[in-house]
Amino acid sequence: MLALLVALGSTSALAGAATPAACGTREAQPSQVRERTNIDSGWRFALGHAHDPARDFGYGTAPFFFAKAGYGDGPASPKFDDRAWRLLDLPHDWGVEVPFDPKAEANHGSRAIGPGFPEHNIGWYRKSLVIPESDRGRRIGVEFDGVFRDSVVWFNGHYIGRQPSGYGSFRHDLTDYVNYGGPNFLVVRVDTSTFEGWFYEGAGIYRHVWLNKTDPLHVAPSGTFVTSTVNGTDASVTARATIANEDERDHVFTVEQVILSPAGKPLARISLPPQTVAKGEKVETSADLAVPNAALWSLETPVLHQLVTTVRDEERIRDRYVTSFGVRTIRWDPQSGFWLNGRNIRLQGTNNHQDHAGIGVALPDEMQVYRLERLKAMGANAYRASHHPPTPEMLDAADRLGMLVIDENRMMGTAPELRDQLDRMVLRDRNHPSVILWSVGNEEWAIEGNALGARLNRLMQARVTELDPTRPVSAATSGGDQVGISSTTQVAGFNYRAQHDADAYHKAFPNVPIVMTEEGATTTTRGIYFDDRENVHLSAFDRPPRPTGSSSIEQGWRAVVERPWMAGMFVWTGFDYRGETTPFGWPAISSQFGMLDTTGLFKDSAYYLKSVWSAEPLAHIAGHWTWPGREGRAIPIWVYANAEEVELTLDGRSLGRHVLDPAGHAEWQVSYAPGVLAATAFRAGKPIATDRVETTGAQKSLALSVERPSDLDGDGDIAVVAVSARDANGRSVPIADNDVAFTVTGAAEIIGVGNGDPGSHEPDRFGDRYAIAGFSDWELADVPAGSMVLPATAALAWRDPFRWYPPGSGPKTPDAFVLRGRLQGSAGGSQERRTLFLPSLAEGQRIFVGGRELTALAKPSGRGLSVVLDEAARAEEVILLLPSSGAAALARLQDIGLNGRNVASLQSVTPAETWHRRLFSGHAQVIVRLGGDRHARLTATAAGLESASVALRRPSKEPR
Repeated sequence: MLALLVALGSTSALAGAATPAACGTREAQPSQVRERTNIDSGWRFALGHAHDPARDFGYGTAPFFFAKAGYGDGPASPKFDDRAWRLLDLPHDWGVEVPFDPKAEANHGSRAIGPGFPEHNIGWYRKSLVIPESDRGRRIGVEFDGVFRDSVVWFNGHYIGRQPSGYGSFRHDLTDYVNYGGPNFLVVRVDTSTFEGWFYEGAGIYRHVWLNKTDPLHVAPSGTFVTSTVNGTDASVTARATIANEDERDHVFTVEQVILSPAGKPLARISLPPQTVAKGEKVETSADLAVPNAALWSLETPVLHQLVTTVRDEERIRDRYVTSFGVRTIRWDPQSGFWLNGRNIRLQGTNNHQDHAGIGVALPDEMQVYRLERLKAMGANAYRASHHPPTPEMLDAADRLGMLVIDENRMMGTAPELRDQLDRMVLRDRNHPSVILWSVGNEEWAIEGNALGARLNRLMQARVTELDPTRPVSAATSGGDQVGISSTTQVAGFNYRAQHDADAYHKAFPNVPIVMTEEGATTTTRGIYFDDRENVHLSAFDRPPRPTGSSSIEQGWRAVVERPWMAGMFVWTGFDYRGETTPFGWPAISSQFGMLDTTGLFKDSAYYLKSVWSAEPLAHIAGHWTWPGREGRAIPIWVYANAEEVELTLDGRSLGRHVLDPAGHAEWQVSYAPGVLAATAFRAGKPIATDRVETTGAQKSLALSVERPSDLDGDGDIAVVAVSARDANGRSVPIADNDVAFTVTGAAEIIGVGNGDPGSHEPDRFGDRYAIAGFSDWELADVPAGSMVLPATAALAWRDPFRWYPPGSGPKTPDAFVLRGRLQGSAGGSQERRTLFLPSLAEGQRIFVGGRELTALAKPSGRGLSVVLDEAARAEEVILLLPSSGAAALARLQDIGLNGRNVASLQSVTPAETWHRRLFSGHAQVIVRLGGDRHARLTATAAGLESASVALRRPSKEPR
């Protein structure tokens, strides 16, 4: 029996605020202890180029780039002028902003990124930070929750590090490079030229970024580990903390551990004897605390406690670190499956990738909550993060909502880079009570059935157990039973019963628990009840994905419940997602495996799972009853119900009463005639639930319905708005396909639209489109000092102002000069807003664009000047006349010019279209971000229909 009594924690949160006074500790100001600041706002962004340095802002072309410290060039240089770049807030996914392309990879959603699209594969992010002089002596670091993909970080022109994988959280120490009291430039170059998965993965800094400040003596990153055992109503909590000393001297320190209830009440406290940690070293501490009458974390009551770790040196508080955790026990039993807090729980799970309609992978935190709430509404109690570690915020939401999680590693292997990724996942996530199982890999076809796979799996499991002995380890396999990976696993993860003989495995390995990590893979389109392959739409009825050797959702679940030793099943998938367009290629751009579509709307299979996963009385008719032009033709109707019998009627006339299998459904073929189709579910002969669908008229008006994710964090800044069309009687029209436009007023912005159509090529986002063009081929010519007239350029002797000459040689420094540069790229069209960004080299500088003097239009802008161009301005050539201060102006030009790559730039902005989306099977979704505490309003309009409007307001925050 694999029995684990587990301590259970949520993510390790970092706190700068002092522990409540009730803990009996001396108060400390945030500036004296740990600070963790979100720095998502105010980044500059631009697309570069994967192959052409000239279109990648000259990155990697300057002398001594990567040869000497501090020579980061192009955007990596602190001197780079990014004023022409787009200003945005994180999280950000530029992948949903590029167009669909039939030449793009269908498995990745046919977005024009990845191989073959170098112009869309490089994204640059720059942010200016001010770190005050008062922070000198502290450790300063930056932490990224997730960047896809292959990111390189520069800070103040210095190379800091690289992170090839797009899925792990990572951090960099910046302390040694900080410019205290002045500007600091954090730069990230992201390269999506290579995929990691076989599904849409996004592009960019798609999760939060944090600036961390600590004392040199502090709790190490991911440095706490909270475990617990439960005896009756009491719990014993073991609190481990790794203390790091990044000071230049040894320290004698003490650690105090305090456990707080969800209400902030101290439940237990212990102070450890003094210990010594040498400079540059770490020391691990451990303390046991008793918690009487402990409230347990469970699916129904996900109670979270906090561990407050306080580090002191000579009675001074050096660090305070807060870890959220839950007290609970888990046990994996090979004969009875999974147990939580002594209760046998059948895992009712779904697999999920990380993107959502309209917003790609850059999900606001509340959208993580929304998606989990939608899965819970279906009856799901478990979530497999396929096939990579989830974001920290998703696990936070799972902790708070009560959702069990399989936390999955990206790629199997023991090479240093792969081991580091595995370590970071486990150390980051091991305090989350929601995590019940680690997975070190998924369907590693080259090794899953051989000795190498068996060895790597054993070694990786041993490493995970070393870091976390409280949870077992698995690896999902697509075959190779009783050999390879499955022969060395702690928990067997089987993908699709048709590819495994689970019974034979259970007999051969009676001490190994088994869970169906994937099952189903059925393909259905929400609201579609006859296949329409031309439009890549498939009937919504639950069918095996292949004629032989596969299972429908119903068949898969039935096989699980027939085997009490099977821990449960994870359906492939919870939500539809971009990419993996089985059984289609282009023009399909989305998978159809989901129980919910990409917007989170239930498909009919979701109601089947709800009928078998939930005790709530349910009757659901799979199908609508609005079929103009199909009068007299047979329409398939399925009914799902958690009942003993179900009866279907048409306009009150019975069409038959069927006995229901506990894990099945009922079917009818009904000749279509307009009317009301109703289903009634019976238990013990009494009706317990009903459902009805009726024939609607033509669309007459629009309707908006607001759904808000639970405001678990006190922010409440996301509204999910469902859009539908209604007939004259107010009934939702299930076949409506109107093109609906959206506008928002007040303190709000639309951040994405979707409709769940797997073949829709409509944009997810409607934003201004930016094009940045630089100027190159700079030439300089001397002119007489005080010259106020632009001389004839053809008669001037031009030279390269950035050419290096040996000391004592080269031309004399001019007293006055003319500088000329040529546009590299497009000057933009007449419909675009164009702004020229220029340096301010000296007083009296004059500006000529396309032969016209525009000096009077120049305005101070950041570190230079800007000129808004009118439609007549030709921007192919820019000339600057410096009538005086030539030596100083030339020195400034050569200082900021970055070898001629950073003198001037042209920003061309194509204004955004009005937000719009076509209804699909009567539905569309708008995601709105609210700001401040003011009212906002969303309005929807469509040709020929009455408009709809709904008020949106961000809830007031209350003290927590």
